[in-house]
Amino acid sequence: MNLHEYQAKELFSQYKIPIPNGFKCTKYSEIKEAILKLQPGPWVVKCQIHAGGRGKSGGVKLLSSIEKIRQFLKKWIGNRLVTYQTDNIGQIVNSILIEQKTCIKKELYLSLILNRTQSNISIISSMTGGINIENYVEKNINVIYKEHFDICCGLQSFQARNLAFHLKLSGKQINQFVDICKKLSLLFINKDLTLVEINPIVINQDDDLICLDGKLSVDDNSLYRQINLKKIHDNSQLDSREIYAEKWGLNYIPLQGNIGCMVNGAGLAMGTMDLIKLHGGKPANFLDVGGNATVEKVDQAFRIILLDSNVKSILVNIFGGIVKCDLIADGIIQAVSNLQVHVPVIVRLEGNNSQLGETKLIHSNLRIITANSLNDAVKKAIDNIGRHNHVDFNR
Repeated sequence: MNLHEYQAKELFSQYKIPIPNGFKCTKYSEIKEAILKLQPGPWVVKCQIHAGGRGKSGGVKLLSSIEKIRQFLKKWIGNRLVTYQTDNIGQIVNSILIEQKTCIKKELYLSLILNRTQSNISIISSMTGGINIENYVEKNINVIYKEHFDICCGLQSFQARNLAFHLKLSGKQINQFVDICKKLSLLFINKDLTLVEINPIVINQDDDLICLDGKLSVDDNSLYRQINLKKIHDNSQLDSREIYAEKWGLNYIPLQGNIGCMVNGAGLAMGTMDLIKLHGGKPANFLDVGGNATVEKVDQAFRIILLDSNVKSILVNIFGGIVKCDLIADGIIQAVSNLQVHVPVIVRLEGNNSQLGETKLIHSNLRIITANSLNDAVKKAIDNIGRHNHVDFNR
C-alpha cells in the first residue's frame, strides 16, 4: 500500500526527520492560508499521486504568485497525471502540496528497502539524486552504496557513518545523516514498511540535510495492525476493479492485454501469464482466486474480468489441491450462464476432482472450451480471441 508524499512527510515529522515547511491543499480557499504561512516565496507545488516522474510530466512546478498556484490547482485537481510510472490513463490528482523553496547545494539519494533475499533491510545511498537518477545510476553503478541490517538489531551508527563517508559528507552533516538514517530505520520497522525512498535528500544553503521528497510503501499483510495507515490510504489511486476484488478476497491487477486470466495461486498465475506471452498473446489481468475458491468467488472473478472491455477471451487455469475442480466447474457454469458471457471461455482443470469438473463443463451445453494441458489452453485462448461479440457487463 502506497502513501502520498504529504502523508510520508507527516510521518517524517512525527519522527523528527527534517523536511521543508509545507501544506496540503485541495481547494482555492486553502492556498492563501498556506502561502501566508510559507513566506517568502517562490513556492514549490506538487501534484499528489502514487507514482514518480511527476516533475518530468508537469506535476511539479516552482511558482512565484498565488494566482499561478491557483491556475496550477485548477489545471490538475480532479484530472489525471500521466507519468512514466503510471499506465496511459494516469492517476487522479485530489490534492497538491505547497512547500517553501529550498536552496539546494547538492542532491543525494537515500532509501530503505525490504531485502527478501537476505531476510533483512537494505539501506541504499548515492552521491547523485534527483529526477534523472535512474539514467545516471544505469551508467555509473559504482555511485551506489549499501548497508544491510537485521530487524532485531537495528541499523548501527557505524553503518550510517560508513555511508556518510562514501557520500563525502563532512562536519555536522555526518551526525545529521546518521540521525536521519536511524530514525528512518525505526519508522521502517515500526510501520511495517517495504520501502522508504527519499529522492532527493539535499544539502541546503546552511549545509544542513533536508528530506525534499518522500515515498513510503506499507506491507499489505500488516494492515490489520497498521489501522491508522490503512485509514488514510487514498483508494482513488487504485483501479476500481482492484478495490472490488479486495472485498471478495481476490488478488487482481489490471494489465493491457485482451486475454482475461483466472487462476488459483500466485505462482501458477505468473506462469500462466508467462506462457501466454511466450505464445504471442497478451494477458489482460492477473487474477488469483486463491486456494479457498468458492462458487461465489468464481462468479465474482468473472464479473471483474468482464468489466474490462478489452477482454476478448477468458482463460481459466485451475490446479486442484485443497480446492476441488468440480466446485470450480460449478462456479464457471453459474457465471457463464448468469452473466451471459459472450467471449470464449477456455478452461484447464488439473488435480482434485478434475475429471468430474471437466465432465460437468462438457455437459453444461454452454460455450465452454476445455483443454487437456496448460499449453493447449493457452493456444486455444489465443486462437479464439474475438470469436464472439463482446458485451460489457457492469451489474
